[in-house]
Amino acid sequence: MAAAHPLPVVFPPLGPDLTAAVVDWQTWLAAERRSSPHTVAAYGRDLSAFFTFLTPYRGGIPELSDLADLHPADFRAWLAQRTQDGLSRPSLARALSTLRGFFKFLERTGRVENAALKTLRSPRLPKQVPRPLSETDAVETLSTAAELQDEPWLAARDVALFSLLYGCGLRLGEALSLTVADRPRGDTLRVLGKGSKERIVPVLPLVRDAIAAYLAQRPDGSPETSALFIGARGGALNPGVVQRQMRRLRVLLGLGERATPHALRHSFATHLLTNGGDLRTIQELLGHSTLATTQRYTQVDPSQLTRVYQSAHPRAGKPPAE
Repeated sequence: MAAAHPLPVVFPPLGPDLTAAVVDWQTWLAAERRSSPHTVAAYGRDLSAFFTFLTPYRGGIPELSDLADLHPADFRAWLAQRTQDGLSRPSLARALSTLRGFFKFLERTGRVENAALKTLRSPRLPKQVPRPLSETDAVETLSTAAELQDEPWLAARDVALFSLLYGCGLRLGEALSLTVADRPRGDTLRVLGKGSKERIVPVLPLVRDAIAAYLAQRPDGSPETSALFIGARGGALNPGVVQRQMRRLRVLLGLGERATPHALRHSFATHLLTNGGDLRTIQELLGHSTLATTQRYTQVDPSQLTRVYQSAHPRAGKPPAE
């Protein structure tokens, strides 16, 4: 079937009406929800796996009308099959979320209504605590990044990117979605995060200078409409290239598997908290929808909560009034 985005996903044979619905859904994700091509592709793979299961399960090529007849037991059978395939609980939860999103789209567009999915519970996810780098390791990561590139402009690019991730707490996808026109020109940066939620983050002079130094060396002249971070061939930088560079850095610095691009974002939040930052401010800087997500960082340094409480609460350390 045809794809509606730059990252095509191979689907099993589908009925014409179901094929059209999938293409419309992908187009809606990209155009209306402004989901990145990688996100659309990930959702597409989840949906493709569901249809791949459904074909032998229902004994024929899936049609749009088949989706209206599915029962909770059918969806549980699909989850059981995915579990046998070795899918982790987080991946199962994402796959179920993808399916729910697709069925909501079908209902909203007047194609199919099926309430069976609403009766299923998402797999309980293990509680994961962010694993930040130490302040020393984070700084060494930035200073060493340039040593892995032979081309000076590529070295400057990596330093600028890693400085942005650690200095502003951006997600990798957020950083790679920036254009040259989006670059920081003052003390702040406009970021478009998950769900197209915009936030403004402060930019340290060190980060701004690193980006300016990189742009000054770019061989293409840094057109305003081009991606801020580009690859060696001139196209938008692939996340896999960034991941590979971090793997080389952690071997060189002996950091272990916790050193990933996303660990720089964790480090940004944890180091702010350790040095007296409050959770509400950190929540805004990270673009978290709820404070509960930000509170995961308190598990990294629980003693900081006690210090903040004792220094900020009006009754902390004071005898009760008589």
